Amino acid sequence: MQKKQKLPKVGFLYLDYVLRFFDYSNFKGWPDKIEAVTYHWKNDKERFIKEVKQKKIDVLVGNIPATAYETFKEIAKELPHVRFIPSIETQFCNKSKENVTLFCEKYNIQAPKTIITYDEKEADEHFKGCHYPQIIKRSYGPSNYGGYFVHKVDNYKEAKALLAEKKYKPIYSQDGIPLKDSGDIRVMLIGHKPICAFWRYSGDGEWITNTSQGGSMSYENVPMSVLELAVKASKAAKAEYWACDIAIDENTDEPYILECATAFAAFPYVRDWIGQYIMWDLSGGKFRLPHIPLFSWEELGKMDASVLRTLRHLYFAKYEPSADGAYWLADKGNFGMEQTDESNPSDVPASIEPPLKEENLPDMVKGESETASSKISETKLYNVEDVSLTELMTLQGMEEDIAVNIKELVDTKEISSFKKLSEYFTDSKEKIEHWAKSFIK
Repeated sequence: MQKKQKLPKVGFLYLDYVLRFFDYSNFKGWPDKIEAVTYHWKNDKERFIKEVKQKKIDVLVGNIPATAYETFKEIAKELPHVRFIPSIETQFCNKSKENVTLFCEKYNIQAPKTIITYDEKEADEHFKGCHYPQIIKRSYGPSNYGGYFVHKVDNYKEAKALLAEKKYKPIYSQDGIPLKDSGDIRVMLIGHKPICAFWRYSGDGEWITNTSQGGSMSYENVPMSVLELAVKASKAAKAEYWACDIAIDENTDEPYILECATAFAAFPYVRDWIGQYIMWDLSGGKFRLPHIPLFSWEELGKMDASVLRTLRHLYFAKYEPSADGAYWLADKGNFGMEQTDESNPSDVPASIEPPLKEENLPDMVKGESETASSKISETKLYNVEDVSLTELMTLQGMEEDIAVNIKELVDTKEISSFKKLSEYFTDSKEKIEHWAKSFIK
C-alpha cells in the first residue's frame, strides 16, 4: 500500500489593518487545516515568531507591505525552516521604487534611465543636463498611490520648484518615456507565465495612466515583446506570482519596466489561479497545475464582473477533446507555467545608503519604516479638514484606494470628522477606529 504523501503545514501571513491578498477560498481542496498568523505591528516580532513555531508552520503565504519589510527580514532569519511565499528576497521590489530600479540594474532588465541620490548637488547637476521630460516620484512604497506622488517636469526650473516643495528623499527621477498610444501595460504572471495583461490609458487632459484618475483599460493587442520582458523580470525575481507595469517607447517600440512587485491589485479569479499554482507547488504535483491559455484575458475582459465572480469557482485545466481521434490545440506563444527557483540572500541588490545617520533622516526613508510610521502617528495628531494624502499614507495599514477616497471626501467637504468615515467604509470599522487615534477629536 502506497504511503500517503505528507503535505507541509501552511499558514496565511496577515497584518492588522492591511487588506488580505489571500483567503481560504483561494485554496479550495487543500485537505489540511490552513493556519493564520497575524502580525500586530510595533513590538510584536518575538510573539509572532513564537506563534509560527507553536503552530508548526512550514510555509507562510502572503505579501509583506513596505512598512514591515525590514522587520520581516529579521523575522525570516529567526525562522530558517519556514518558507515564505513569496520569499523575502522576491519581495525586495515591494519596498520602494528605488528597489525596483536596483533590481532592474542587477539583472539587466530594461528600465528608464534613472537617478537615485540623497545628494542635492548631484541632483542639481543632473537636472541641468538631463533629457526632459523627467518623471519624479516619491520612492517609498511599491505603489504610486493613484499617481499623487508621481510628477512630470518639462525643464530645470520646474524640477527645482517641485523638489523644493516636496522634499522627497531620496531624489528619484526617470527619463520620461514617450508612451505608445498614450498608455502603459500591466502584466500579471504566475509561475513566470503571463496570465492577464491590459493596456492602461490616461484620461482626458491627463498624462498618468491610472484608472483611479479617469484612465481606461483595454485587453486587446498586448505586444509579445512586453510579455517577454515581464517574464524576464519574473524569472529574475524567482516569483511565484508577479506583476509589471511596462511602457513602450512610441519612437523605438522598445519596452521598459516602470514598476514591478508581488503586491498588486488582482481579480478574484487570478487569486484562485495563484492558489491553485501554490497548491501544485507544495504538493509535488498532487494538485493539478492551472492551465491559462495565453491571451485568454482578451475574452475574459469582455465579461461582466458579476459573471467572473461566479466563474472563478470553475476549475481551469487543460482541455481534453471529447471526440474520437487526436488533434492539437496549440496555445499561443511559448510561455509555460513552471516551478520557481529557490531564493537566497545573494539575489538582493545592494541598496544605496543615505549619507546621514538613520535617526537624522526623514521618517519615510528610515530602515525600520514600521517604527517610523508608528512614531508619526503617536507624536502628531492630524486635523481631518486639512490632512494631506502623504499624511494619510503614513497611517499603519492604509491602502492606496482608501487614502485617495478619504482625500476626495475631505476635499469635497463631505466629511468633517474621521468618525464619519464609518458611513462610507462599512467593512473597515476596526481600521477606522485605529486610524482615528491619529486625529484631533
